[in-house]
Amino acid sequence: MKNLIITLLASTIFLACSKELDITPKSQITAGSFWKTQDDVIGARNGMYVRFRAFTNFNLYYLGEARSEIMGTGILNADFRIPYFQNRLHKITAPGPDWGSIYTIIHDVNLILKYGSTIAFTSESNKNTILAEAYTMRAYLYYILVRTWGGTPLMLEPTESSDPESIYKPRASEEEVFNQITADLNKALELFPNNANSNRRSAWSKPAANALKGDVYLWIAKRRNGGESALNTALAALREVQQSDVSLLPNFADVFNNANKGNKEILFSVRYNELEAVNNYAGDMYIRDADLPPGVDAATLQKIGLGGGFNWWAPSETMRKQFSADDKRKDKSFVEIYGKDAQGNPTFYTSIMTKFSGYVDANGRRFLDDIIIYRYADVLLMIAEAKNALGQDPSAEINQVRQRAYGDQFEKHRFVSSSKTANDDAILKERLFELAFEGKRWWDLVRFNKAFDLVPTLADRKGQNNLLLWPISETVLGRNSKLVQNPGYE
Repeated sequence: MKNLIITLLASTIFLACSKELDITPKSQITAGSFWKTQDDVIGARNGMYVRFRAFTNFNLYYLGEARSEIMGTGILNADFRIPYFQNRLHKITAPGPDWGSIYTIIHDVNLILKYGSTIAFTSESNKNTILAEAYTMRAYLYYILVRTWGGTPLMLEPTESSDPESIYKPRASEEEVFNQITADLNKALELFPNNANSNRRSAWSKPAANALKGDVYLWIAKRRNGGESALNTALAALREVQQSDVSLLPNFADVFNNANKGNKEILFSVRYNELEAVNNYAGDMYIRDADLPPGVDAATLQKIGLGGGFNWWAPSETMRKQFSADDKRKDKSFVEIYGKDAQGNPTFYTSIMTKFSGYVDANGRRFLDDIIIYRYADVLLMIAEAKNALGQDPSAEINQVRQRAYGDQFEKHRFVSSSKTANDDAILKERLFELAFEGKRWWDLVRFNKAFDLVPTLADRKGQNNLLLWPISETVLGRNSKLVQNPGYE
């Protein structure tokens, strides 16, 4: 209860940089009166995760997947989401999520790193774990920022004054941002006291930090000409993950079972509990009972169960048709819904995402599944990607994932190594099947340099690489005269 009170206090006091880095400190409770004990640091750490959950609620999915080929229109008006999957972004009418909420969490991190390091703990190991979590969180948030907008302002100290020079900073270069990301990760990995996963796997840990490091260095290798050095660094970090208590679950669906949160496949997920959070983005991809068409067959109704949420947008035909009927991941990823026409023939109506369908209680369907940041199947496929880029055979890792997916039909789908290009295509497709709706597809497409090849709404704009970044909203630009717009969105 004490920690909860501290968390709520921290959430109120340290409202960080307001949106778009327009920061004016409002609290009369100063650092000198708050940062006194280890409980203060623990409370601030909890507040950091609370705000991170608010960001993952919708925005992480919008930034990481919405622009890919996965989503399309549902039976309702997809509204502001339409420019995302149609790739019609605009600095005024459709800029997408801004970065204000991300910088708010970065401010939380900077407070913890500045003051937490000076406070005595009864356990030095616990103190180092919190500091390591903060460094990892900052690395992850800047990794989101740099992939979304390119170079963004580097804020490495908390904003505790109204001095414009400390509040309004120009954009750093992408190289500077990546240097900070890798420095933070190295510091975090030094501080984590062991290779154990966090309690409930709902916080950053050394295995999760190594998964992030592998991800980052794959991006550096493929998008920033990092070469074999970056690939070897990625592979070494991902191999470290394998030394922790992590494994593939035998049944794909069990990974996402609401009653099985924090299972051994999870490295880090954002915890969603009743009374702590509202429905997340999954509720925008399901369907109400009242919206079902007449004539839906019993098998489909059984897969849907009690309806809920809204079918604002839906899994696209481009994505759905790539799954084979014997892939066990199919039904746990999406369900196609058919009604009947006037002649009684089945007619496609819509589709729904089933991977994070939540649970049912007396209040109806609750979309409170955890949002997964990293899990072991993702790590295996990143290992395959790194090995292939290094000229090694990626078959073992790909086949581990496929064995679970196809069960007794696996031999029909056994992967056999071919050329680097063919292997990369297979790995990228496997990531689609395995990780759909987990907020990774857009960034995967960019990393593999396949966005213009595989996203239909980008097919006629190949070569316009500026479209791989998002515009900075006019609101953000208007509040900081040192910022400049991304090319192509001026």
